[in-house]
Amino acid sequence: MKKIIYILIVIVLPLFFINKAQAQSEEILKLCTKYMVPPYISDGQQYKSLLNGDEIAEFHTTFYGGSTYRIIGCSGTTEGNLLFSVYDKERNLLFTNKDYDNSPYWDLKFTSTVDCIIEAELDQKNVSSGFAILMIGFKQN
Repeated sequence: MKKIIYILIVIVLPLFFINKAQAQSEEILKLCTKYMVPPYISDGQQYKSLLNGDEIAEFHTTFYGGSTYRIIGCSGTTEGNLLFSVYDKERNLLFTNKDYDNSPYWDLKFTSTVDCIIEAELDQKNVSSGFAILMIGFKQN
């Protein structure tokens, strides 16, 4: 009997939490994708992180000159829960949504190719989930 309980705890219980996490991640992704509309096309990636407290997720990307990009950040089931900032590789701040009421998305145009670091963190005043999802899209010409 103890073996059966042990097996249930070790195998079945983690599956329950994985399913719950997957469902929450899909719900957040659905919130993000409503901003990925033409003329923007996704770069095909979802930048995901599980944040706890004041942790900061860091994502690296390259933005190519002459292109316009849309950065979308979501966490939880309402907008404005995720703070994101874009830095060049020398850590000069290029953009932060903190200056724009935690807007869930922003469009950026680059005149030259830039390697960037995107930092994402939860808004501690409005935390409803630890999942953070960023999407990047580029404008079709």
